[in-house]
Amino acid sequence: MSNLSNDLELFQLLNEKGELVDPSYTSPYTHEQLKELMKRMVFTRTWDQRNVSLNRQGRLGFHAPFAGQEASIIGTQFVLDKEDWLIPAYREFAALYYHGFPLHHLYLYSLGHYKGGQIPKGVNVLTPQVIIGAQITQTAGIAFGLKKNKKQNVALTYIGEGGTSQGDFYEGINFAGAFNAPAIFIVQNNQFAISTPVEKQSKAKTVAQKAVAAGIPGVRVDGMDVLAVCQATTEARNRALNGEGPTLIEVVNFRYGPHTMAGDDPSRYRTKEEENNWLKKDPLIRFRTYLTKLGIWNEQEEQQVVEQAKEEIRIAFDRATNEPKQKVTDLLTLMFEEMTEPLQAQYDEYAEKEQK
Repeated sequence: MSNLSNDLELFQLLNEKGELVDPSYTSPYTHEQLKELMKRMVFTRTWDQRNVSLNRQGRLGFHAPFAGQEASIIGTQFVLDKEDWLIPAYREFAALYYHGFPLHHLYLYSLGHYKGGQIPKGVNVLTPQVIIGAQITQTAGIAFGLKKNKKQNVALTYIGEGGTSQGDFYEGINFAGAFNAPAIFIVQNNQFAISTPVEKQSKAKTVAQKAVAAGIPGVRVDGMDVLAVCQATTEARNRALNGEGPTLIEVVNFRYGPHTMAGDDPSRYRTKEEENNWLKKDPLIRFRTYLTKLGIWNEQEEQQVVEQAKEEIRIAFDRATNEPKQKVTDLLTLMFEEMTEPLQAQYDEYAEKEQK
């Protein structure tokens, strides 16, 4: 990428036809790494389809569909180091998974089980954040801690374009900028904050330019182009590790499904024509075309990935649903390191009921 200087133009490496915008571009990735990127996006699409089905069957609670946003979710995590911190919102489950958070734990989280919030040792993530904007201030703090402890790592977080209207967003990017913290703020501009279109969410021409107020670089990236997402994130990470502070990256993409499966109906606020126009930009089709032309991907290999994904997802979901049901006493025990008197009284009351 030529620069990270609040350029409002959309950065792109692969166009909608899966062709390189600049024929002289040389990929920094091996063929195996390119294939791994594709496998992860196929897994993510398959996983989303299965979750939608499980939700409709009444077998899975919370789910925020992520079909259409695979390139931004997978591409941003792909270039991170294991020791980097990943702080998600509620649509980046795949990024959490590939950063080390177990698949069955993510199902436990969606099912409302307390074990879904238990992060394995050595996995540098926080659980999905539902409070809009809270993850931005958390990331600023974690990044500041990394800097104070002289760690050569970054903290990366996600938020939707609607979330950039929250006070926490401005406070977080301003703090990170003021203290030159190694943070990367990914704004997933999927065009609608639930039903509010981006042009009504803010008068700013782009989300990326909001970085100007914090004195940090802001860039716009084609969020349906996984190569562009990888490169923009890599450059932001390098800047952070070189002591140049945080970066705001606006990835421009589109969610194909509803905001969440909790009753949202996209047909009430967007047209079929608009959806079809974005479907033509599909990140999987685009990258599939590119890899096929390189001679390293084919339909049979993709189908194998789909079947393997279905089996892995089935095993993880079964494991989560077979977990012993949580009890009120479990929650009370885990509330604080040491039980307070009021909690102890409640514990005694519920323990007696649970024994009956």
